[in-house]
Order: sequence, then structure tokens, then C-alpha cells
Amino acid sequence: MKEEKNKYQNWIRLDNASKIFPATYTNRDTKVFRISVELFDYVDKDILQKAIDEAVLYFPVFNYVLRRGVFWYYFEYSNLKPTVEIESTPLCAPLYDKEKRNLLYRITYYNKRINLEAFHALTDGAGVVWFMETIVHLYLTKKYSEEFKDKNLKLRHKAAISQMMDDSFSKYYNKDKSIVDTGTKVKKAYQIKGTYTEENITKLIEGTVSTKKIVDLAHKYNSTVTVFLTSLLIYSIIEYMPSKYKKNPISVSVPINLRQYFKSYTARNFFSTMNIIYYPTGDDDIEKITSSVRESFKSELTKENLSAHLNRLISIEKNPLTRIVPLPLKDLVLRFANKFADRGITTSFSNVGKIELPQEFEPYVNKFSICVSARRPQVVSCSYRDKMVICFISPFEETDIQRTFFTFLSENGIDVEIISNF
Repeated sequence: MKEEKNKYQNWIRLDNASKIFPATYTNRDTKVFRISVELFDYVDKDILQKAIDEAVLYFPVFNYVLRRGVFWYYFEYSNLKPTVEIESTPLCAPLYDKEKRNLLYRITYYNKRINLEAFHALTDGAGVVWFMETIVHLYLTKKYSEEFKDKNLKLRHKAAISQMMDDSFSKYYNKDKSIVDTGTKVKKAYQIKGTYTEENITKLIEGTVSTKKIVDLAHKYNSTVTVFLTSLLIYSIIEYMPSKYKKNPISVSVPINLRQYFKSYTARNFFSTMNIIYYPTGDDDIEKITSSVRESFKSELTKENLSAHLNRLISIEKNPLTRIVPLPLKDLVLRFANKFADRGITTSFSNVGKIELPQEFEPYVNKFSICVSARRPQVVSCSYRDKMVICFISPFEETDIQRTFFTFLSENGIDVEIISNF
């Protein structure tokens, strides 16, 4: 560990995916996401603090703060230490403040729940899950040391620290222009409208279901869980759409964990996105929608497509003209590009997937959940053993889409336990 610590760099460049977040965050869309774990026993603050102090040693990326340069943002190594606090801020409250040199994550607790919130420039869903798995492992083995003293429960390290600090975007960039895609024309998609909540508070509706039953229902429609839940989201939006807008396509932005296609153990951002587009026809049942979405996934998720898309993004960053543009102007361009791209997106769905802990922890851990700040209604899901948590996040008061989504599951034999922060 000491040898690895000596390799910490005083500063590092932001990866390709990170650059958009400092330029486009707002008080309503803070670019913060949260992973929570619900335990079966009340949280011990002092033990949690010790667990975090140790966990950070394995994840040096969480020691970096965001700084502004003349031409680029950059990360600077910091000796700041995270302090565990009782939960007191709204869901996904702002973390980055350009006037302050502060950590880009916070850890809070309330009763039996531990929350880890992070600014998206720092890491992605896979990175924050990995960090949280480590915190939970260390916390439980410290709190229940007598129960686990003969179990030899070692942390399952997936990589060396140097590997976790990789900029995998640059690592897999190929200068061959023949494998750079030209991008696709942004088509105006249906935009969900609603009444904004007071004080920019993100509205969360969280549904807990049986993982096995969701898998079985997805198989009924000859699809994966991600394809099926994306399809159900589209179905629920169509049910809610005013008739006059049904000529517009529904576009669901789906994040892709690139570690599944390119060998990488980075704890930093390494993801791409694809837009799943569906045109309502008037007879849109779940089977028809699922068939269309399944074909879209199949055509989009190829290594060739992902490589071409990755190369296009990096080639823009490496353009000599881009490099010399001052940061304030870059921010303006990125904000405009982000706003333009939003015209082509209705919502987003992210299935973070299965969270894994040693089997011995099962009596102590109930479930995990993940949610994000939202400038539009969107969905994030994850699972732990037989509990899948599907989180609807929205800046709006209205809940018609959420009601249709969970009602469909209930009518198909899946019990749904609903909680909300409103």
C-alpha cells in the first residue's frame, strides 16, 4: 500500500466523460448521484468513520478536488478527509462549488441507512458501487468483529491503485479515423412537462421488487431486465402522453458501462450512452415496444459501434483548436451543446446491475438503492440478492408515469413496496 501511495499524482486531467459536468451543473441538476445501503441494525457513526478512513486508502480518486485552469478543469490531490454526518441535506444536494476547495463526495447516515453521494465528474455508477461495497465490507467486519473473526473475510480487490486511476478513455483511443463515427443528427424527442417542485427538491419514488420475479417477467417477453424495464418506461410514458405529441419519438438515454467491452479496472468515469428511440404507432402494447427496444439494443451494443463513438469524443477533445480555447468559452460551448442534445432525449434509464457482497453479510444487509439528480424524470435500478430497487427521480410534482409503471408490475404478479421522500 505504501508503494502505491507514492504513485499519487499532484494533479490529473479530467477524463472525457467528466468534462461536461462542471460546465453544466445547476442548483436543480447538481450532477450528484447517491448510492444507499439499508442495514438491519442501526448505524454506528464512529465505526462507519473508521471504515471510510480505511476505504479511501484503496480509492485515491476520492482524495481529489476539482480546480479550474486557464484552458481545462483538473483534479488536484488533497489531504482533506471525509467526515461522516447525520443526513440533513436534500437528496443529491450540490457538492461542487467552484469557489471552494472541497471533496466531491459526502457520506451521511440516518437510522439504518448509509448514503454515499458523489459529483459525477469524479466517478460513475460502477466506481461508486465499488467504493460503497468496500465501505460496507469494512464497516460490517469492524462492527461485528467477534462474529467474523474466524471467517477470513478479505476485501476482494479488483485492481491495483494504479489501475483504478487509469483514464480508460485515453487508453482505448485509436487515432485511426476510419473507426470514428460521424455522430447522428439530433431528432427532437417528446419532452415530459410538469410542475416543478418547490425549492428544487428532487422527487424520489422508490419501488422495491423481487429480482427473481422481474427476471422471470423479462424472460416472458424474451428480453433482458434492462431491455424490459426500458420498454416498460416507454410504455408508461406513452400512456401519459397527450395525443397531440404522439407524433414525436420517445428517446431513452441508456448509459453503457464500457468496462464490459474494454478491459478496465478504473474507478473513474468510463461509460458511454446510447439513445433508444421509439415512435408511437397508436397500438403500442408492451410486447411490441419490447421487440423494438430489443432490436435497438442489439444493433447499438457492438464493440465496433462503441469504439467508433469513443474515438469521436476523444478526437474532439484532442483537436488543437479545442485545446487553446479558454475555459469560460469552453463552458459556454458545452452548455449550448448539452442543451441542444437534450432536445433529443425524453428520459433516461440506468440499470446499475447486481451489487455483490460476501454471503456472510446477508443477515446484516437489507438492500441497496441508487438515484441521481434530475432535470427530467428518469429511472435508476440496482439489485442485491432478491431485492431490486427501482428509483424514479423527477423535478416535477406529477407522478402519472410512475403510477403506470408500478401498476403494470403489480398487475403482472409482482409485489411492489413503495416509499417516497414526499
